[in-house]
Amino acid sequence: MPLPQDIRPAFQHIQDSLVRADEPWIVQSPLASRKVLWVSRESGSWAVLIHWKKGYVAPAHKHLGGAHAYIISGKLQVRDGVLNAGDYVYEPNGVLHDATTALEDTTYLFICDGTVLYFNEDSFTGYTNWETIEQLRDKARAAQAAA
Repeated sequence: MPLPQDIRPAFQHIQDSLVRADEPWIVQSPLASRKVLWVSRESGSWAVLIHWKKGYVAPAHKHLGGAHAYIISGKLQVRDGVLNAGDYVYEPNGVLHDATTALEDTTYLFICDGTVLYFNEDSFTGYTNWETIEQLRDKARAAQAAA
């Protein structure tokens, strides 16, 4: 029996997102890399795998959207606590963080529903959002294609 209405997507280019294991890690510094898993232009959400080597310190920041983090391996010092492998944390919109430090080589899944705003005592120093993540991914793919 046919369905009573056509349920095909209005935009046929909408597909599942698939990131293969060999998708390149994007090296951002000698101590920090990330792998882009997903970017949503519609919602502004994005998902990345982050790898920080021991000693990496992420600057102070504010979440302008909720964020989920799951520690796959390693340990992170976050505020006055430590996140270990297997730990999950949800950080609500508006949360302020001082520096976050990798106590060991650490890999974690980070899913963010908005922008992360970086700052110091004097000014805003930068931000990460779906657009900057998509630009990182596109630049990495272009470099991989050129190699």
